Formats: sequence, structure tokens, C-alpha cells
Amino acid sequence: MSDDDRSPRPADDPDLIELATRLFGYARAGDTAALGAYLDAGVPADLTNDKGDSLIMLAAYHGHAATVARLCASGADADRLNDRGQSPLAGAVFKGEDDVVAVLLDHGADPAAGTPSAIETAHMFHKTHYLRRFSAE
Repeated sequence: MSDDDRSPRPADDPDLIELATRLFGYARAGDTAALGAYLDAGVPADLTNDKGDSLIMLAAYHGHAATVARLCASGADADRLNDRGQSPLAGAVFKGEDDVVAVLLDHGADPAAGTPSAIETAHMFHKTHYLRRFSAE
């Protein structure tokens, strides 16, 4: 085995782990400016954590429409499912985040994507205003 074969994997690098933790924290907190600076520096807009939650999933679930819009503008997939098959749109519907729902739909999110989908989530929680919006799309 050569020295090259023993180099640390990215998942074992404490500096990378700390950076990723910081980035996911920015998404959760809606720190659009800080996250945007990293996106501009080349951080992938579809970065995911160990549960498959993307930056956009975390920003959407925590109600940060401006951060969701910035991620979409940077190429984040508005329909990227996490490891449980959940979509950012379904998370925003569940949480009742109207502004986030609007941003995701404006960026092409599919209300039928995921399990449960945003449509199914709206039915389950009797959020008929979302169902009306989805049928108008």
C-alpha cells in the first residue's frame, strides 16, 4: 500500500466536517449572505448532510424564503429528495411556510414529488390553500 492510499477521505477531514456543519447551520438559520458567499466560492448548491438533507431542504423547512431563492438561483434542485424521500416543498407545506412554498413553485418544484408529496401533505393536514395553488400550476 502506498502513502497515497492512506490519505484521509473527505468524510474524515475535521476541517471539512466543520465547514459542512457551518454551511448547514447557515441554511437552517437563513443566513443568506454567508451561505451565498460560499456558493459564490464554489460550494455545491446541492450539498447534502448524512441524512440526505440538502441545503435547500433545511432552508425550506425552517422558513427561509430568501435563502431558498438564493440556493435556487445558484442551481439547487428544488425537488431534491432526502434519504427518507421527502421534498423541500412537502416540508414547507407541512410547516405552513407560504413564502417558501411560493419560491419553490416559482423555481419549478413539483408538488407530486416525494413521499409523502406536497399534495399528499396538504391533504393530510387539511391545507386546502396549497391544494388550490397546486391545481393552478
